[in-house]
Formats: sequence, structure tokens, C-alpha cells
Amino acid sequence: MPGRMVRRINVRGAGGLRLAAWEFADPPKGVQTGGDRQAPGVLLLHGLMGRASHWATTARWLSERYRAVGLDQRGHGRSDKPTDGPFDREAYVADAEAVIEQLGMAPVALVGHAMGALTAWQLAAKRPDLVRAVVICDMRASALGKRSQREWEQWFATWPVPFATLADVRKWFGEEDPLLERPYPSRGDFFAEVMAERMDGWRPVFSRRQMLMIRETWVHEAHWEELALVRCPTLVVRGIDGELGRAEAQEMVRVLPQGVYAEVDDAGHLVHYDQPEQWRQVVEPFLQGALPA
Repeated sequence: MPGRMVRRINVRGAGGLRLAAWEFADPPKGVQTGGDRQAPGVLLLHGLMGRASHWATTARWLSERYRAVGLDQRGHGRSDKPTDGPFDREAYVADAEAVIEQLGMAPVALVGHAMGALTAWQLAAKRPDLVRAVVICDMRASALGKRSQREWEQWFATWPVPFATLADVRKWFGEEDPLLERPYPSRGDFFAEVMAERMDGWRPVFSRRQMLMIRETWVHEAHWEELALVRCPTLVVRGIDGELGRAEAQEMVRVLPQGVYAEVDDAGHLVHYDQPEQWRQVVEPFLQGALPA
């Protein structure tokens, strides 16, 4: 099992923005970062409201074979949060591009969840020379529309912020949130990871206003055309109870020149959090087939 150390790497994104990238385990034995024997690179891209540490478990098993790096994307985690952006798709894609080039990781496999998956396939479409494989986790290619954006605004307004304790965070997001149909403990854990203690209690490390600005840049459009431009092997993974339906996921696989489909039982939107072992069972063989040993 790789070491449990964590290493922060400071990188510059588009426009010189300061971004934090993270390694959650030592690289494979006999491989030095930047040395002659380079392990294939895997860049992990979290979803909206996420952060690189959501990938820690995934990064640790990946690190047995690859150089796995998680990126806090702009507006998230420990990366800069420019007051009014830019938060458009171009900025996110350019950030990921800059990180791959600065860390000498190309050609890389991109593993993205939700918004991070959209960044991954848009980058693969734009710069096929940088990307060797893509994993899309529970992200739709179709437009979500105005109504979905309004629902998010309303949902953010219901958050009982600040939370008194982290246990309250877990309980609200895992049990009490009116959006939930049944308890979802891993969702509570997911949100506990993106809270920080302030003078008055626990608050998100991101701005909800900025999250809406970021989301606004992709929900009104469909993203099928860019998906069709992704030439490398691409795995589309959905949780059975996630946001990406089976018919749409299978259509995405059909549109992709080298698309592969997988679904994970007893998982919702947070597939890698809900069923880490099943997630590994679908992602690991795909990457082994797509990346050189």
C-alpha cells in the first residue's frame, strides 16, 4: 500500500491563477517524479463544490501504478477564488491543461466526476495530444436548463449555515436535507470534507454565489459535439441512482468513438464515495487497458 503522506503542489492556471494540486500517496516504487522512469499520469478532477481530497482513496490505489494528482479547481478547495471569475468552461479547461503541462504529466488519463468530467472531455476534445484516456463519472451531456439552476438557488438558500458541529453537517446533508428521499450517509461525509471552522461555526470552503456562477456557464447548453470529438478510450460510469440515466449514458457511449459503459449498483451521484470498491473494479481494469504499464 502506498504511503499515506499528502503533498501539495502549487501550480498556475489560466491568467496566472494560483491552484493547489495534491498527491495523496507516494508514486510507484522505482519511479521518481520528473525522473527518467516516469509513471503514467492520472489527473483527478472533482465536481462542483468538491475538492481534490474527495479523491484521496482513489488516488491511493492509483498510486500503486501511476502518478495520481488531484486538482482543486478554481473557486474550490485551496485554490484561488477570484471574486467574479472568470468561471467559464474555457478557464476550467485551460487550468487543467496548464497543470498537465507544468507537472510534465502528458499524455495523461483524466478521471472526472460531474463538472470535472465535463472539463475532462472538453480538454480531451481540445488537446488530444495531452490526453490518453478519460473516465466520465455521472455527468450528463444534455442541457439541464433554467429550471435546474433555479432549483439550485433555492436549495442553497435552505442550508442552515453556519453549522454548530461537523456532526451537524453530516446529519443535515446525509439525513435532513429536504432533497433527500432516504438517508444518504456518504453524502454527509462528502459535505463534511468541504467545510471549515470559522469564528461562528462550520461553513463551506466555497462561496455558494460563485458555485451558481460556475454552474450557469454549462447548464444551458448540451455538450454532445465535444463528446464526439474525444478520440481516446473513454469510460462512462453511472451510479444506478445517480443523475445520469441509463439511456443517456448509453447514448454518450455510442457517440464516443471509443466509449465503454459501466454502472455501479447501490450508488447515487457520488459513485466513488458510495461504493469505493465497485468503483475501483470498473475503473482500474479500464485504465490498465488504456495506459502503458
